[in-house]
Amino acid sequence: MTQDDLSFKRTIQETMLGPLWARAKYSKLYPAILDDKKSHEIIKKIDYDFTKIEEFLGEWRGIGLLVRARNFDNAINKFIEKFPQATVINMGAGLDTTFYRVDNGTIKWYDLDLPDVIEFRKKYIPEASRCSYISKSALDYKWFNDIEFNIDKGIFIIAAGFIYYFHESEISALFGALAKKYPSGEIIFDCVSNLAIKVAHKRARKAGAETPFWYIGINNPIKTISKWSDKLKVIDWYTMYARTTLDPKWNKKTLKMIKMAERFKTAKIVQVKFLK
Repeated sequence: MTQDDLSFKRTIQETMLGPLWARAKYSKLYPAILDDKKSHEIIKKIDYDFTKIEEFLGEWRGIGLLVRARNFDNAINKFIEKFPQATVINMGAGLDTTFYRVDNGTIKWYDLDLPDVIEFRKKYIPEASRCSYISKSALDYKWFNDIEFNIDKGIFIIAAGFIYYFHESEISALFGALAKKYPSGEIIFDCVSNLAIKVAHKRARKAGAETPFWYIGINNPIKTISKWSDKLKVIDWYTMYARTTLDPKWNKKTLKMIKMAERFKTAKIVQVKFLK
């Protein structure tokens, strides 16, 4: 792949290549947090200058993406211990490699993303026997018909780096539809606070962006999500680094930014159960 191959550069760089780069680089440095050999394998195949991505993300954002992946892995592993033949749906998959870290040999996995993203993904990560791709928008509920599942075997949905790119009305409607389709299922996602969105937009304007790219800010997950549907119950939420031991070897800026983010609760992991 060359720079010219990225006809949808902004989407690729911000939501696909950035997290891949972060996992590939920092999982080598800190495998105790996340051991992501698949990302090492993939990034070697991509002919792309990651300099700007590295400059934009820096260590503290890169480690944040690593920690987010670890938090998701922990939740998935806990779920599939209870439901070893569960169906897992990865919304906004991009170049995500979670399947290869958590696969127990019996789960059924679906990676869902826009058609151009899935085509890009196929160049580097082919479908597997229990890992299928769906080329649709998550807001096009027709994808529900592409999922083969047994509700008694468990349904788990992950949405990393996903919800804040949409308006709250879109996400609340999607979650309501998911609850109706997959009663007793669960979803885990990350979210940011209103303060984080303001800071991100300010930074984006300085970089020349004309329009916002994040929309939903969630300060109190229980209060916010309870308004979306009476079929949604927050069963767990915590700040991004609450369950991660900080490494004193990380640079001072990284430690400072993490502690500030934790203090103001700017980034969170939320897990929701769909009630019957």
